[in-house]
Amino acid sequence: MNKIDIRTLDCGVRVIMEKIPYVKSAAMGIWVKNGAVDESPEVSGISHFIEHMMFKGTEKRNARQIAEDIDKIGGQMNAFTGKEATCYYVKTISTNLLEGADVLLDMINNALFDSREMTKERQVICEEIKMIQDQPDDLAHDTATELVFKGAALGNSIIGTQSSLKKITGPVIRAYKEDAYTRDSIVVSVAGNFDEEQFCSYLSDKFEKLKESKKQREKEEVHHTPKFKVIKKDIQQSHICLATRSVAMDDPRYYTFSVINNIMGGSMSSRFFQNIREEKGLAYSVYSMNSVFTDMGYYNIYAGVSHDKIKAAIDGIKEELDILDRAGVTEEELSMSKEQLKSGYIFGLENVASRMFNIGKNLLLLGKVQDAEEVIKGIDDVTKEDIEKIKPMICNIENYSAVCVTDRKINLKNMMKA
Repeated sequence: MNKIDIRTLDCGVRVIMEKIPYVKSAAMGIWVKNGAVDESPEVSGISHFIEHMMFKGTEKRNARQIAEDIDKIGGQMNAFTGKEATCYYVKTISTNLLEGADVLLDMINNALFDSREMTKERQVICEEIKMIQDQPDDLAHDTATELVFKGAALGNSIIGTQSSLKKITGPVIRAYKEDAYTRDSIVVSVAGNFDEEQFCSYLSDKFEKLKESKKQREKEEVHHTPKFKVIKKDIQQSHICLATRSVAMDDPRYYTFSVINNIMGGSMSSRFFQNIREEKGLAYSVYSMNSVFTDMGYYNIYAGVSHDKIKAAIDGIKEELDILDRAGVTEEELSMSKEQLKSGYIFGLENVASRMFNIGKNLLLLGKVQDAEEVIKGIDDVTKEDIEKIKPMICNIENYSAVCVTDRKINLKNMMKA
C-alpha cells in the first residue's frame, strides 16, 4: 500500500497525496465542499451552474483556450457536482501535472462569469434538464431521492429548474461562489507519480484570492415518511424505484450495508436479478444500490419492466425482502459478496483517477481516509449476525417511498402495501 500524505498549506487548504512510483501518470482534483445541500430554493442548481461556468473563460483564457491548454499536454479534464461536493479534475502524464494544475487553478481563482456566456450556458443546462426528463430511468432515480429525503437538504435537486436558473444572475453567482469557495472548504487530491514537495511548493500561493472560511452546514435529522409518485410519460417501458433510508458514510454499519446490498441486487448472482429477471422474466435491468452521504444514506431498488408487469415486479421485490426477513443470508452468499466487494475495490486501486477521487472525497467529507488494509478488514469483518441486526432497515416494504415512470394510471400506493 502506498503511503498517503496529508498536509495543510499555510493558507489553510488541505492537500492529500498518494505517490504511486510505478505509473507514468497523475490525476489531480480540486474538491469544494459545496453542492445541492447548501442551496436555498431560490437558487436551486447554482452549484452546478458554477461548475459549468468555470469552463467558460477566465481572465487569461477563454473557453477554447482552456480546452486547448489541456489538449496540448494530452490531458483529460472534467468536473462534476453532487449533493455535498463539487470536483474539478485533470489526468495527465506525470511530467505535465503542473501544467494541468495551472488550468484548474486559473478556473477556480479567475472565472469571469460573463453575462453573455451565462445566458448561453443557462440554455445548455435547460437542455440538460430536458434530457433527464426524457430519460425515464434517471427521472425515476432523481425523484426517488427527492422523496426519500423530503424536507432535508439532501432532497435538493442538483441541476435545479428552469425557473430557478432564471434567477441566477451574474451578481448572484459571483457572490455565491465567493462565499462557497473558501480555503477551509477545499481539498486538493492527487494520485500517481509526481514529486510531493514540488507539488506542495507549487500550490503554496495559489489560493490567496479565496476567502479564508465559511459557516459549515449543520447536520440534519429529518424523519422519512414514505411517499409515492407516478409520472406519466409516453414510453415503452415502466421504470420503478423503491427507496428507504439507510446509513451515513461514517456509520459503523457501512460495510454491512455494502455486503447486504450486493447480495440483494449488486450483481448477476444477486437475489433480485435471479428472481425478477432470470426466474420470472419480468425485467431486463434490475438492481439495488446503497448511496451514502455525511448525514444519512438511502437504499434504492430499481427495475425496468413492461407496463403490465409493474405489480408483478413489485411483488417479486416484496418476496425477496420477505425471504431476507425470515431466513437471512447464507454463509455462501456472505462469502461471495465479500469477495466481489473486495475485488471491485482492488480493481479501482489500479486506476490513478479512482484513487484520487477516493482519497479526496473522503478527506473532504469525513476528514479522514482509510487505507486499503482497513477497507478490506471492514468488509471481511461483516458477519451474519451483523446482517441480522440491520436487515429490518430494508425488509419492511411499508418503509419505502416509491416512484414509477409509466404510460398509464396506476395506484402505486396500493401496490406497495405489505
